[in-house]
Amino acid sequence: MKGYVQIYTGDGKGKTTAAIGLSIRAAGAGLKVYIGQFIKSGEYSEINALKRFSDLITIEQFGRGRFIKGKPVPEDINLARKGLEKVKEVMSSGNYNIVILDEANVALQCKLFEVQDLLEIIAAKPEDIELVITGRYADPKIIEKSDLVTEMKEIKHYFRKGVQARPGIEK
Repeated sequence: MKGYVQIYTGDGKGKTTAAIGLSIRAAGAGLKVYIGQFIKSGEYSEINALKRFSDLITIEQFGRGRFIKGKPVPEDINLARKGLEKVKEVMSSGNYNIVILDEANVALQCKLFEVQDLLEIIAAKPEDIELVITGRYADPKIIEKSDLVTEMKEIKHYFRKGVQARPGIEK
């Protein structure tokens, strides 16, 4: 089956949720999925749920779980680069049908790596792998090289009223 490049971007809620939904759908069809989460670390509810599908879905995190403001520290850069190297290894292994780079657009915007790094991953994508890149701030060069781009747009959000992230809903 031919694989495409998908982007889930925008300021609205649901980018990671859409990618996780895709991974569950794929697992239901017997496909193997690799999810590399950039910037994030720790136990999100989706990680606990995906552990139930560990024979078909692999998830790894390459971040410290903190917002990056200003110039990134070397540890954040090193973790992101480690994630990119792992994604290259996974794509060339032939063991996965879908590869998801969760929050890679944000990692790029935070200057944890260069746009050329993501373009090289897209260019190196084997024909039969579906590649999904999530996060706000999708670079126009990445959008140009993609086959499907979905923008999640915030119209209204209860965070604006001070509601914190809730287990099972936002985290």
